[in-house]
Amino acid sequence: MSRTANEFAAHLFLEGGHREEVRFATIQEFQHWYSNELVPKSDSRDFINIPLKTIQGEYMVIRPSSISAIRVEPVFSSSVDRF
Repeated sequence: MSRTANEFAAHLFLEGGHREEVRFATIQEFQHWYSNELVPKSDSRDFINIPLKTIQGEYMVIRPSSISAIRVEPVFSSSVDRF
């Protein structure tokens, strides 16, 4: 029986060695943000919003051209699948 991830952590590696972590509820939510927001503006120096749905009252903007790499990993809150 395979486990289901509770959320997905996207690690953004930025120019200058900085790193940020953003969490998405589903992989489809990440893919939608990636393909509709990030990829079309990948060479842009203008800021785009990064959704921070897990943190109330906070937001992040970033220049897409400053992202060097992205690593996405599933996050499991428990080792036992209760569903």
